[in-house]
Amino acid sequence: MPVLDKLHTLDEALRIAQALRTQGKRIVMTNGCYDLLHPGHIVHLQQARDLGDALFVAMNSDRSVRELKGPGRPVYGEMQRALALSALECVEVVLVFDSLSPLGVMAALCPEVYVKGGDYTIETINQQERALLESMGAEIRILPLVQDLSTSNLIERLQQRD
Repeated sequence: MPVLDKLHTLDEALRIAQALRTQGKRIVMTNGCYDLLHPGHIVHLQQARDLGDALFVAMNSDRSVRELKGPGRPVYGEMQRALALSALECVEVVLVFDSLSPLGVMAALCPEVYVKGGDYTIETINQQERALLESMGAEIRILPLVQDLSTSNLIERLQQRD
């Protein structure tokens, strides 16, 4: 497997973020499962990157994806998903987290900007995460959905073809 040079532990990601901040850079964070990376993900990640200077992507572990999405998921394992994310020029850092919420990553990283996709609103994002981000002074941005592009919809369409 090719080297995953953008895949880092949380401690490594924190060192990278600190180095970027000493240069006056703004950290943008987003998170998700990224199971079957599709054009909607790519548009969202590019738009997120444009909101700051470096995009950090917190990706759910295989265990947490199964717990969130069910026993048939993820389609690709975390190393394959991390490889796909690492290949994107707009992504600076990929880190894997094992819990259902990225709260611990958020608390440690303290991003200047946090981004979610348009399937959420400020009222429907995890309110514990929202409170933490607001207490840190992070800007919370909800980006518009790319219509008809979601992993769940894609899997459903593929299953209907059988």
